[in-house]
Amino acid sequence: MAPISVRKIHHVGIVVEKLTRAYGFYRDTLGLPLLREVEIKDQGVRAAILGARESEIELLEPMQAGTGVTRFLEKRGEGLHHLCFETEDVDASLRNLKGSGVALIDETSREGLAGRIGFLHPRACAGVLVELATPPNGSHPDASPLRLKRVVLGSQDPKDTAQIFQRLFALPEQGMNDGPRTMLGVGRGALLLVPAHEVGGLEGMVALSVVAEDLDAVSARLRDTGTAMLSGAGELTVEPKFSHGVHLHISRFD
Repeated sequence: MAPISVRKIHHVGIVVEKLTRAYGFYRDTLGLPLLREVEIKDQGVRAAILGARESEIELLEPMQAGTGVTRFLEKRGEGLHHLCFETEDVDASLRNLKGSGVALIDETSREGLAGRIGFLHPRACAGVLVELATPPNGSHPDASPLRLKRVVLGSQDPKDTAQIFQRLFALPEQGMNDGPRTMLGVGRGALLLVPAHEVGGLEGMVALSVVAEDLDAVSARLRDTGTAMLSGAGELTVEPKFSHGVHLHISRFD
């Protein structure tokens, strides 16, 4: 099959119990600008998009029983839900994938918060729920104090999982030291694939890494709100219970 051309990581989806509580951390403490909030009735969710420079963070609050997001929350609790790539023509991408026998949830695009969207089945991407999106006029960087740097994926075989993403999306491999870890570039962001045993046996999306425009200011706000974190040289890691189930690394280094 011809790989799908993707421009960047458009957004990362996070399931939360209540948007109002999640705003307290992502908008008010981290300073991510709220770009829009809507209720998507056919999916049974209220969703909000917050800016993270070239990418976005999507918060999803389930509004009714029996939906996929509700089942996710009931089974796993709050946390990382899906990864969205921006592509020039989502319908052409879905046709290409379908013709190559790739497992899909959506064979044709539908309207979503990110524009025209379509989901691949998780079994197509080593257990990761991947969304493709084509915004109506493309998407552009915002003035967020944080930029999404990379999404960390846990895998029993990182090299094999990397090959799946390369075969589907032609993501270039970025240089790393010898070892089992693999980094794939996606626009200015990246996917970091690590052995599952390094992340508590977890597979799929396990962490986010962002770059802070002013790490000292972010760190001060986290301390002021009583957020538990581990601090190192030029970086910090937020305790997941404070970031709604997300292992979040914040760095001053690009």
